[in-house]
Amino acid sequence: MSKVTETVEKIAWPIVQELGLEIVDVEYVKEGKNWYLRLYIDKENGVDIEECGMVSEKLSEKLDEIDPIPHNYYLEVSSPGAERPLKKQEDFEKAIGKNVHIKTYEPIDGEKIFEGILQEFDGTNVTIEVRVKTKSKVIQIPYNKIAQARLAVVF
Repeated sequence: MSKVTETVEKIAWPIVQELGLEIVDVEYVKEGKNWYLRLYIDKENGVDIEECGMVSEKLSEKLDEIDPIPHNYYLEVSSPGAERPLKKQEDFEKAIGKNVHIKTYEPIDGEKIFEGILQEFDGTNVTIEVRVKTKSKVIQIPYNKIAQARLAVVF
């Protein structure tokens, strides 16, 4: 995590906590000529536009006051959506029983991309059940080998 995202997360944490929300992710990225600061928030039954607006307003005031970013940027506060990223260990624990999409840094059983039902997370390994044609296969993926993970929508 960059210094900007760490600082913004520290500033945003009390704001979202006060509203009964959680921070899913913070991104600070340059797209074209513009910089974007994105804060993804959520709660048990999802967030609505009013909650995103409240967090945006309060966070914007704090960021103007503290001024941790030296140049112009766009602030966006939103829900992580249906394909919510799984970043923290708690995210994996909450996702047990759900469909997930995982990319690894290096191949496991010859593959780097896995999609299936998250069966277990013990803090060290993620266990998922993947379907290959008509058969199911259980795969253990070391947590420290995961490059990206997210919930996956099943159609």
